[in-house]
Amino acid sequence: MSSHRPTTLERAYALARSGSCRTVSEIKQALQAEGFERIQDSLYGPTLTAALRKLCQEHHIAAPDDETVESPHPPPA
Repeated sequence: MSSHRPTTLERAYALARSGSCRTVSEIKQALQAEGFERIQDSLYGPTLTAALRKLCQEHHIAAPDDETVESPHPPPA
């Protein structure tokens, strides 16, 4: 049985797609909490940062009490 640990970059993309991180900073914090090292070295550069940011925005799942996402339609009166 082999246990494969993803690279820092692979895990960063997985976190961005998971919807649990809203920003690249949150991805970096999650990676650090999971014990990844040299995060800044692995997630460096404007193209990579922009790609992760875009994925975060597309996949972020707002918490039930998160008011940052507003419904386009007001609730019925």
